[in-house]
Amino acid sequence: MRLLKKLLLMAKKYWLFMGVGCVSSLLFTALGLATPKIVSQMTAQITSPEGINMSLVITYAVILGLAYLLRAVFRTFSIYFSHYAAWNFVPDLVNMVYDKLQSLSLRYFTNKQTGNLMSRTVNDTRQLEVLIAHAVPDMLSNVLIILLVTASLFTINPLLAAITLLPIPFIVWISWLFTKKVSPITRKCQEVLGDLNAKLQNNYSGIKEILAFSQEERESKSIREVSAVYGRENVKWNLYTGIFVPSIEFFTSIGTVCVIGFGGALAVSGQVSAAEIVGFVLYLSLFYGPVAALAHTTENLQAAFAGAVRVIEILDEESEIKEAPDAHALATNRGELEFQKVSFSYDGEKPVLCDINFKAAPGEMIAIVGPTGVGKTTLVSLIERFYDPQEGTILLDGEDISRLTLKSLRSKISMVLQDVYLFDTTIEENIAYGLPDATHEEIVAAAVAASADSFIRELPQGYQTLIGERGVRLSGGQKQRISIARAILRDAPILIMDEATAAVDVETEAEIQKAVNHLSGGRTIIVIAHRLSTVKKADQILVLENGRIVERGRHEDLVTAGGLYERLCLVQLQANEDAIRALTEYQQNAAGTH
Repeated sequence: MRLLKKLLLMAKKYWLFMGVGCVSSLLFTALGLATPKIVSQMTAQITSPEGINMSLVITYAVILGLAYLLRAVFRTFSIYFSHYAAWNFVPDLVNMVYDKLQSLSLRYFTNKQTGNLMSRTVNDTRQLEVLIAHAVPDMLSNVLIILLVTASLFTINPLLAAITLLPIPFIVWISWLFTKKVSPITRKCQEVLGDLNAKLQNNYSGIKEILAFSQEERESKSIREVSAVYGRENVKWNLYTGIFVPSIEFFTSIGTVCVIGFGGALAVSGQVSAAEIVGFVLYLSLFYGPVAALAHTTENLQAAFAGAVRVIEILDEESEIKEAPDAHALATNRGELEFQKVSFSYDGEKPVLCDINFKAAPGEMIAIVGPTGVGKTTLVSLIERFYDPQEGTILLDGEDISRLTLKSLRSKISMVLQDVYLFDTTIEENIAYGLPDATHEEIVAAAVAASADSFIRELPQGYQTLIGERGVRLSGGQKQRISIARAILRDAPILIMDEATAAVDVETEAEIQKAVNHLSGGRTIIVIAHRLSTVKKADQILVLENGRIVERGRHEDLVTAGGLYERLCLVQLQANEDAIRALTEYQQNAAGTH
């Protein structure tokens, strides 16, 4: 009931439509209760020993016809307004779940599957349509029917009415038992459906790898296994339903048999009239019908509540990244960045960054280098507040970023990530993603700066070319350059480039480096790079090892300092020499062959 109350409060803006639907359902029910009484009166007139009063019979017939017409009208209102409320509430709920997920920190998504979150957002929210459009109106109308019919039955014949109620305790017990058994199965069905969606989404995203490594049979087997679990859980659910529904029908039928048997005996003894028997039997069908319908509503509610639990879990999730109550927008655009004794850990135990201190003056280029896994990407993620440090302070233009609104903070930063994500739309829209109002000329200028304009113009539709999901129609280097153009176009005071040239060839890297050098001085640039050739002109190089800054300075000072940076340079130099040697040998062998 707490869950039901919470859901109804969330649907508060649609209470008027729900109310109209429920009132229409109740009026439909009331008219349904009136018709047996009218039929009973007509029967009394037709079987009257004093003769048939045709005028009265015709009057009853007209009233009965109007009652059926109004029932149809109110039934239409009930269906329309209830579904109107439901199918407006469900999209609202989808938006609420999506907005909530967007507000959570990246830590929340580290152990979540995309397909499972999609299932909660779409499949589980859809289940609540049953609650709003069917369960609530049906429960109100059926309870009203049962109460009014019970009163009518006792008015006609108290003894027969008491006999009618005999199956009710058994029906209540069976419904309780069914709910207890089916509730966990229903939740399991929703969970497995989420797992199936997650597996499918994962496989469709990795279809190239599946084909490349000839793992079609293995992945097909994996899908069959998850599908089989989903099928088994649904079979189990339908088994209980298959026992539950006939059991309800059996007890209602037994009640009818008992009533007809006793009613017949009473009729034979002259204690009740034929008209009373007809009216009682008609009311009896109106009594047991809603009882069975309530049981069916219980069945539907299990699916609705199973989805609701999974949806509420997301909506109740506390966001790790929260704006301060007095958070304000940053008014300056200097791009001055400072880390003061910053430490961070993902799990609260194993440190990733320890006591990080550095300052980037406006317009400076800061390079962050070091072996894989030392915390370089984590460091720049803290600047955007994708995570918050456990210790220390990060300042932007002299202000603690935790005191700024997230929108204001992130509007000051452009990022080019190592794992490029492009949307399934045109190249122009992808470049303008961070600045939707940009002109075509501004978009082209950004593409030129990122060395992307030439290859874009060679495409069939140029800037209007659709690139497919995740930019599947482009090479890795092309996607990287579009991502760089997107960051350049935003023209934020801070530009973060996380392995921005990792997927491009040496020639393109040189062109991009020229663009970055051209941008330097106008904005603060934070560069993460494994290719040390891209950081030679940095104003300050920070060398990370085991989450700490072990060296800092310019390239000219660090390359001969005998530390980690010098060793990294020597390793890359040796790799380059080996590559040149291999190329030379290949060319010599090729020349000898010809």
